[in-house]
Amino acid sequence: MSNGSEQAAQAPVSAPASAPQAVEEKATAAKPRAFLNRKQLIAAALFTLFGLYLASVVPSVEVAWVSGILLLTVYLFAFEVVGVDVAAATVMVLLGLTTLLAPVMGLEKGLVDNRHLFDGFASNAVISIIAVMIIGAGLDKTGIMSKVAAFILKVGGTTETRIIPIISGTVGFISSFMQNVGAAALFLPVVSRISARSGLPMSRLLMPMGFCAILGGTVTMVGSSPLILLNDLILTSNKALPEAQQMDTWGLFSVTPIGIALVATGIIYFVLAGRFVLPAGSKGTKSKDDAMAYFRNTYGLDYELFEVEVPEASELVGKQLDDIEHQDKVRVIASASGGSMKVGPGTIARDTGIGAGIVLGIIASPKHLLEFVEKYKLDLHSSIEVLGEVFSPTKSGVAEVVIPPSSNLIGKSARDVWMRKTYGIAMVALHRDGNTLREGDSIRDVPLQGGDALVVHTQWDALARLQKDRNFVVVTTEFPHEESRPHKVMYAGVFFAIALGLVLFSDLRLSVALLTGAMGMILAGVLKIEEAYTAVSWKTVFLLASLIPLGLAVETSGTAKWIAEQTLSVVGTMPIWVIQAAVAVLATFFTLVMSNVGATVLLVPLAVNIAIGAGANPAVFALTVALATSNSFLIPTHQVNALIMGPAGYRVPDFMRAGGIMTILFLVVLMVMINLVY
Repeated sequence: MSNGSEQAAQAPVSAPASAPQAVEEKATAAKPRAFLNRKQLIAAALFTLFGLYLASVVPSVEVAWVSGILLLTVYLFAFEVVGVDVAAATVMVLLGLTTLLAPVMGLEKGLVDNRHLFDGFASNAVISIIAVMIIGAGLDKTGIMSKVAAFILKVGGTTETRIIPIISGTVGFISSFMQNVGAAALFLPVVSRISARSGLPMSRLLMPMGFCAILGGTVTMVGSSPLILLNDLILTSNKALPEAQQMDTWGLFSVTPIGIALVATGIIYFVLAGRFVLPAGSKGTKSKDDAMAYFRNTYGLDYELFEVEVPEASELVGKQLDDIEHQDKVRVIASASGGSMKVGPGTIARDTGIGAGIVLGIIASPKHLLEFVEKYKLDLHSSIEVLGEVFSPTKSGVAEVVIPPSSNLIGKSARDVWMRKTYGIAMVALHRDGNTLREGDSIRDVPLQGGDALVVHTQWDALARLQKDRNFVVVTTEFPHEESRPHKVMYAGVFFAIALGLVLFSDLRLSVALLTGAMGMILAGVLKIEEAYTAVSWKTVFLLASLIPLGLAVETSGTAKWIAEQTLSVVGTMPIWVIQAAVAVLATFFTLVMSNVGATVLLVPLAVNIAIGAGANPAVFALTVALATSNSFLIPTHQVNALIMGPAGYRVPDFMRAGGIMTILFLVVLMVMINLVY
């Protein structure tokens, strides 16, 4: 009995694989596999040959080694020889070992000073990501994100084509005024809840959200670090230019038309092509299917969850629940009216009245439900819509409790103790001596005995409280029952506002501003410190922190400058728009292998000089670089992509497939819009 109950509680959390699939997965896992398959071996040979060719044309030994390590990183990412976080950490260690092996490698010193090898773990970007994860968890703990998810579901329904534009558009707008990784982290729990309630896989929702968070950074001059930095770089370049060639700085909304076009492109792309480019993932599980699994498998009950609405003309209006439940063999567990929901202890009871327009959440067999709907001329909803929050598998489900011999309830019936109202558990079956009594068998009038097993539908927080009640033994032990703290919502809102205000209106580093909000939530009790540690995706932290030394090596060794010079020397005599496009492509490549700030600092002065030599507008070329460094969709090196990779179960090929097309669309729209506007 215990095992079955645990399975019933676990079902809402994740959908079980089919038996054949599970057997196949276990068999596959049991087989030893070679470290590299044939495809990976062929790719390794090609990458090695290309690396040897580069070594023969680069200007220095340092550039040759950095280029080789760069190719190794791309290879490990693209062909998934190991996890991306493991690959990034391995590359970081290799860079550190070059200090020891410098004489053998023909170097005067290591490619990265070991005193700065681990600076990435204390970098502004990594600390900012840790802070926004904690802030997002704090907001989620108070229930704010749950309400946002419920609103989006109410407006967007449960279809990709409606939910994706709402989520992506909202995140794109938010990220135009705050760091895109912050906007993505805040909406991560929202998307998780929407996935659970709508049945849509996370993998179908997180990538559109993440890409639009990146695109949203192009809408204003404070939306991304390169755009924030751009005006300073322009002023620095002006010092070396004659007065006639000096550039004006850009205003806050100078890039808005371009950014809006890019965000719109991202949304339209995923709405039209999402079904082809997004990974299918594991389907989210409809709450009513999951919650009923235990009924069917253990007790042979064909009960399901339904949602009905009572029209004004229905004969049900004016009746009480006690008038209908027994005779019609239905069980009401929740209701909604006028925007307020009733569920749990102290709300639904047998004397609850039924009014016109009320929405009822009902457990019943399909046969009895249809008879009930037909008898009272009710509107049966095709899915759980209004009560999606109540029936969410993370909020409620089926459980099994036993009446112990020492219980004070022995000899009393469920009706005597008003069980649904007092304890928040709606009894739908009673199992005694091998027999199961169902709805319609007067189960609420039967005096309880020691050893009776009650099958109930309940909110998980009510079941958690029941575990401390000596009148019950809760057999279902594994169920989602994280402690929510709605009473801390004011503290969470205040510290989130403080963090956001510091980001927008102060000169504090982003990491300090966000950590102010994160630590405020911890000190105010919104989150416990253990919960804060759990909220951080350490895979993401190691991925980003380990890649920062590689970016440093690419810059300091002269590799970045050499690549830029080689690229621009090829297109230097071509039309201006071709040169500008080459600058954009170069910035796109650099932002994949180094920080977007580093790519901007490196390329803006070079782009300005190229523009002046070609007779073009240097300020527009500088803006092209700053915008193109947001074109980071091809591999998960951008902070946002790294953030969503784990929760959605994405692999590098998923980004290459969907991000490859997005990269091309970004370049096309960027070039068209920037030349139309400027």
